[in-house]
Amino acid sequence: MDYTELNIILEPKDPWSEILVAQLSEIGFDSFVETEEGVQAYIPSKDFNLDDLKSNTLLFEKPEGVSISFSQNEIPHQNWNEVWESGFEPVFVDELVTIRAPFHTETITKGLDIVIQPQMSFGTGHHETTWLMSKSLFDLNPFPSKVLDMGTGTGVLAIIAEKLGAQSVLAVDIEDWSVENTKENITRNLCNQIQTICGDIDVVDQKDFDVILANINKNVLKAHLPFYAEKLIQGGKLYMSGFFETDIDELVFEAKKYNLDFVSHKTKDSWACILLNKL
Repeated sequence: MDYTELNIILEPKDPWSEILVAQLSEIGFDSFVETEEGVQAYIPSKDFNLDDLKSNTLLFEKPEGVSISFSQNEIPHQNWNEVWESGFEPVFVDELVTIRAPFHTETITKGLDIVIQPQMSFGTGHHETTWLMSKSLFDLNPFPSKVLDMGTGTGVLAIIAEKLGAQSVLAVDIEDWSVENTKENITRNLCNQIQTICGDIDVVDQKDFDVILANINKNVLKAHLPFYAEKLIQGGKLYMSGFFETDIDELVFEAKKYNLDFVSHKTKDSWACILLNKL
C-alpha cells in the first residue's frame, strides 16, 4: 500500500500543530511525526482526499496571524519501512516498558522489552495515546484474564497485556495489513495467548471481556460505546484513548448512557486516556 505524506510547517507551531493533528486524524490520517517546524502526517494514498483537507482542516483556511505551508510526497509501499526506520527511536514508558524496533540493541531496555516492527501500522508507542494506554495497563494488578484490543495496529497493547498476565487476548483491526503486522509482532515477542481478527466491532462475538482497550479516535469510540458495554462483564474496565483532554467530558457524558462510569484519566501533551467501569 502506498502512503501520502504531508510535511506541514507552522508559525507559530503551538497550539496549531495539535489542532491540526486532531483534524487530520478525523479524516483518515493515521500516523504523525512531530518536527521542529510542525508535523508530518501520513495517510494511505487510496484514502487521500484534497477536498477533505480544504473542508475540514486549517491548511486552506489559515487563522489570522498563523503561517501554514505544506508539501505533499508519495511514499511507495516498499519504502515505508525505510521511512519509519530513519526516525524510529526507542520509546520508554517511564521505567515500565521499552518499545523498540528489531534493529535497536537490547541493552537499552528498561522494564518490559517489547520489540515492534511497525511496517505501515499505527502503534509504536511514539504517539502520546499509545504511550498513555501502555502506561495504564500497569495499573491493573492482578492483571485480568480476558482482554479485547480494538484497533490493535501493531499489536503493541495486546502484547503488553499478555506479558502482564492476560490469559486470552483478542486483537482486532479493520486493516488486513495491520492484522498481518500484529501476527508478526506476536511471533517476534514470543506470545501465544493472542488471537487476531480482521474487521470492526461486529466481528467480535464474545461478551465476557474483563478489559477492553480502544485507542482509535473520538467519533469511532462514540459509535462503539454501546458495543463495548455489551461485551464487557459487569465490573469490567474500558480504557479509551485517541482524543484530546478537551474531549473527555463529551465521551464521559456519552458513556453514561450505557452504564459505563468514569473512574480516572491520564494526559500527556494535551492527549488523554480515560478509564471507565461497567456498572
